[in-house]
Amino acid sequence: PAPRLASLLILTGGINQYVVQDVVSPKQLASHLNRSCLGFLQQLSVLTSVFHTYRFQGSIEKPGTRVVKEDTLELLIQVVSGLAVSLPSFLQSTSVLAANRKEQLNAVKMSVFLLCKLTETLESCVCHLQGGKKGKAGEGLLQWDSERESVLQALVQLLQLDIRSLWSLSLVEEEFVSCVTCCCYKLLENPTISHVKSKPTRDGIIHLLGVLIKKYNHLLGASVKVIQLLQHFEQLSSVFAQAVSVWSTEYGVRAIIGEVIREIGQKSSEELAREGSGVKSFASFLSELSGLVPELMIPNISVLITHLEGESHNMRVAVCEVLGEILVRVLCGDGLDESGKADRDRFFDTLQEHLHDTHSHVRARVLQVYTRIVNSKALPLCRYSEVMELAVGRLMDKSVNVVKSAIQLLAAFIAHNPYSCKLSSADLKKPLEKETAKLKMMKERQEGEKPVAVIKASELWAAMEPELLVTVRAELEPTSETEKQQQEGVETGMVEEKEAEDDRATAVQIAQLLRVNKYSQNLPPTPQKEKEAEKEGEDSELKKQEMLVQYLRDTETFALLVERAISIINTMLYLKTTSVVLEAVQFCVTVCEFSVADSLSGVRKMLPLVWSADAAIKDAVVQAYRRLYLNPQGDTTRVKAQTLVDSLSELMVDASLGTIQCLEEIVSYIFFITLTKPAFTSFLFQKCLLLVHQRMCAFNRTEREVVLSNLDTLCSVALGEKVTEDFLLARDTVITICSITDHVRVRTCYKAGFVTALPDGSRVLTFFIISTYGLLFVLASGVVMEDPHWQSFMEQAVRLLYFLAESPDQLCSRLLQRSARLLSDQIAEGGEVNKDAGQLQGGSQDSDEPMVNCVCLAQLLALCGCVAFWQVSHLERSVSTELRRRRGEKEEREEKEKGPSNKTKSAVEEELGLIGASAEDTEAELIRKICETELLAEENLLSAFLPLLVKVCSSPGRYSHPQLTTAACLALSQYMMISPSVCEDHIRLLFTVLERSTLPVVRANAIIALGDLTVRFPNILEPWTQNLYARLSDEVPSVRQTAVTVLTQLVLKDVLKVKGQVSEVAVLLIDPQPHITSLALNFFNELATKDNAIYNLLPDIISRLSDPDRGMSAEDFNTIMKQLFSYITKERQTESLVEKLCQRFRTAKTERQWCDLAVSLSLLSMCERGLKRLQECWECYSDKLTEPGVYQPLLSITAKLRRGAKPQLKAQVDEFEKRLTAVHTRGLENVESPEMEEESQKGGESSEKTVLHTPLPTRGRNRSKRVITFSSDEEEDEEGGCSRLIHSPLYSQHNLLSKEIYVFCL
Repeated sequence: PAPRLASLLILTGGINQYVVQDVVSPKQLASHLNRSCLGFLQQLSVLTSVFHTYRFQGSIEKPGTRVVKEDTLELLIQVVSGLAVSLPSFLQSTSVLAANRKEQLNAVKMSVFLLCKLTETLESCVCHLQGGKKGKAGEGLLQWDSERESVLQALVQLLQLDIRSLWSLSLVEEEFVSCVTCCCYKLLENPTISHVKSKPTRDGIIHLLGVLIKKYNHLLGASVKVIQLLQHFEQLSSVFAQAVSVWSTEYGVRAIIGEVIREIGQKSSEELAREGSGVKSFASFLSELSGLVPELMIPNISVLITHLEGESHNMRVAVCEVLGEILVRVLCGDGLDESGKADRDRFFDTLQEHLHDTHSHVRARVLQVYTRIVNSKALPLCRYSEVMELAVGRLMDKSVNVVKSAIQLLAAFIAHNPYSCKLSSADLKKPLEKETAKLKMMKERQEGEKPVAVIKASELWAAMEPELLVTVRAELEPTSETEKQQQEGVETGMVEEKEAEDDRATAVQIAQLLRVNKYSQNLPPTPQKEKEAEKEGEDSELKKQEMLVQYLRDTETFALLVERAISIINTMLYLKTTSVVLEAVQFCVTVCEFSVADSLSGVRKMLPLVWSADAAIKDAVVQAYRRLYLNPQGDTTRVKAQTLVDSLSELMVDASLGTIQCLEEIVSYIFFITLTKPAFTSFLFQKCLLLVHQRMCAFNRTEREVVLSNLDTLCSVALGEKVTEDFLLARDTVITICSITDHVRVRTCYKAGFVTALPDGSRVLTFFIISTYGLLFVLASGVVMEDPHWQSFMEQAVRLLYFLAESPDQLCSRLLQRSARLLSDQIAEGGEVNKDAGQLQGGSQDSDEPMVNCVCLAQLLALCGCVAFWQVSHLERSVSTELRRRRGEKEEREEKEKGPSNKTKSAVEEELGLIGASAEDTEAELIRKICETELLAEENLLSAFLPLLVKVCSSPGRYSHPQLTTAACLALSQYMMISPSVCEDHIRLLFTVLERSTLPVVRANAIIALGDLTVRFPNILEPWTQNLYARLSDEVPSVRQTAVTVLTQLVLKDVLKVKGQVSEVAVLLIDPQPHITSLALNFFNELATKDNAIYNLLPDIISRLSDPDRGMSAEDFNTIMKQLFSYITKERQTESLVEKLCQRFRTAKTERQWCDLAVSLSLLSMCERGLKRLQECWECYSDKLTEPGVYQPLLSITAKLRRGAKPQLKAQVDEFEKRLTAVHTRGLENVESPEMEEESQKGGESSEKTVLHTPLPTRGRNRSKRVITFSSDEEEDEEGGCSRLIHSPLYSQHNLLSKEIYVFCL
């Protein structure tokens, strides 16, 4: 027999054992090595010497060893290949001598043994070098990869022959098979065997082992070895999956799958739970094997299902994936038999159970399996609603991966559903009710019909038998003597003939007589067949109706689940987890592409994400809109441009200002990579879709040229004779002109006389000079027109006047005069009379004084406020800039006029900052003086409208028209921004309007106006801060929303100091309106980014919210505190808050306050230092522990601390818990503290009942209360004022907080 190890060859052996008697020295190996295959048996000593001499891995790097081993390997490959060529003829020979057979057998054994052992040695050397340094394997054996393939190929060729006849009784020795298999398994241990470059080697090993399994009885050994290698080499899972698949299909050894799966199935849960058990390899192996041969897994699936109850989640995942592959590729379709359907239903039930698995990884993978099943259309229709409902439930899972997988599954359901998802559940409700009623009527009608009597065949025969017998006898018997004689003669002559007739002839005769007889005509007609046909038709119609009703029910159920899923996923668009947001965006795109009902809600809701700081989210939203709306289809460029413009036009229908800004950002982001840019621009101007184009023109100089080249077209279409018909188009035209105009540079150059040097500016200014008076005429005429869009156009037009006009104050003065004159003329001419007595101007209903249209008066007041605002802005920006320019020119001239002697003094003053500072102060003082004394002087037209504004605002009962009151309130706030004196004079009136106005729109806009005034005059508004916070508890949701938005901007911009009033914002965390709740949550999220802000405010917030006068429920208090305490993450802050909250037990007066403080303590992320501080403050709360509301929260702290605590900490927790329980059960007066015991032992006092008094808090040092001031993380927007309204069409776009409020609302 062949030895198992090469080292055994040099030992003395017994009978019939290979022995090497002479070991050649290393120096003589090269000369003794002969490459001749004919003398191979004589070369055994030389070949064995190679193993004996170079059996150490390090020897491969010695000089000359590589050549010797390469030569030896090449010789052995030639020998084995030669045997594979020569043996077939030898094996086919019938007359073979025993000696020849033995010689060939020895040659096979020796060659295979030496080749396998040398291969193992070389493989070990290469793996050793690969593990040491990368790239060193090639230095040891450059061509090992190709030689390894040659070795495997030679062995396969040899072993594929029927060499078993060389052995006695055709029994191949186990040692021989083991020699080859050990070599194969050694090669499989290479770490790179699973790489792509090792595919030829991998395939060779698989086929070699396949031959051994099929022909050499290696089945059991292979199954055991597969399990062992999987347990130690995780990278072999895919290799063995491919191997087992090949062995079972190409080599027909299907039993190998059963053996391997049985070995895995017999692994216990405890064994798989141990480290190094190879559970990951087993799981990966099963998953990949099921993907290759799923039909062969079914007979052995019962062995694997036992692992579903085990502790290893990896095995549960693998089994679920196996079930999924079987359901997708085997148990699918309508051609299954009853057994297949039963297996399919059982497998689906198993998967559904594990949608609620305890491990999140299992739940996620089962959802992914279902996604593949749905995409493959392998899910039975009867399970759609059930599985989809489970998927919707998984959207609320705590695991991010489970939520993502659930969203993907729902998207697959929508993409492959058999129902009509374009209809909503509301649309399906009426058809379902109609068809259900029809089905009910059909069933009632069928039940009401009398049953038809069914006559059995036996009864029918019994009724007709007597008459039938009479008729037969009458026909067969002779009726006359002649017939009798003829019959007798015939009978006599034909006796033999009659005897020869058989019964069949008689039967035929009878049948003929029956057909001729009139009996059949005399039978009564039976309607049974007709009734049965009618009944079959009715049954068929009933079944069709039942199927229709069932389909409508399933469709309605599916629509309800889709709507529920959409509503949940839409809320996920603003989660903090990026991956979930990306999946939600993709889901919204999917439902929109399939035209699902209510799909646009998610598409519109994800629009604000274009401002996200996360680049991945922003890019996903942009690509989503590009895929849905900005991906034009068409054969020509113009058709593509038209399609693109039409899509944008659809988005603009009923779009809010925020939606428009988001769309502008998206379009500007992808506009310059659009293939149809020139045609798009041209077509856009033809459609006058300036609403989108205005933003794009601000990004590229070339697009500005396009606008300027089409400026005449814009003006003629939008600002021409028909401007009063479409103020929105006129407004957008003015915005576009403003966006392409650098007004400061153009105006400066215009005043300096350099207009010709700026072609852009000159073109705009030329247009402006020509159309200024037309614009003024349109503005003045619009005052007496009741157009809802005139005010937005007016605000942009006045802005353009102040941007480009040489003397905008004079132009606006003329505008106010003309507008007031037109309104007076309307009153004098008996214009439209306002019938509402509360809306009269200047008199009661019974007086003869003329009445004015309230809408027209509101528009005039809005114009006054807008002019006042832009006049202040003009002075503080343009005029101030011009003054600085002139001062700079003057200083330059003075520098030139001054000699070198004065340069030193000027340089010193300039270095100290005295020159610039004093000059700027002088200019600022000049501007303030102008605003204080001149803007509202008697000779200025603006002053004439101020008394009217005050009168309208101070008489809400008399002037109750919403638009008039709103316009007057905002105009008054804009007047108040002129100077501090005007603000102080009317601030009380504005707050009175805020508190007492019955119109929510007035209160909401008053909050915005007061926010702007707070930014401009913070010292004047500071005493009124409490009144602003009071609006957070307004009964109207829109007012609360506006209040929290404005206060958020003021606090985060450090305009308002953070004080205890923030507790009013905390109350909004439980507001019934979800949008307000999200705004409040966003406020605290932003506030938490400022150092220690929420930490410093928490004690005051707790005190205010637990105040008995507020009457807040315990549940609401817990909800608010849970959110606020989530921002406390630092251990030092937790420790300090424990002390502060414990000290507040002393000042708390009611049991409810004690309970709130205890709950607050339990919400902290307590640590060891926090427990220590809690024990130190024992005296603060120990006398309150008898209350369950105090004891239970503090007891929950010990439960949290005990989780994962060290033994020392756990002992402290147990001791503290015992102390809490003792005081709670027996009372503080009956429990003596350890400190008291020590004092009693030291002082020798008697053990009398001691009454404990809570001592006053003592501090080591006096700490002054710190004032919290926050640094602003953004610059204030200097563009705006107090004119933006968000709840009324009467709003301006230049509010100081407009951008911040809008972005925050998003």
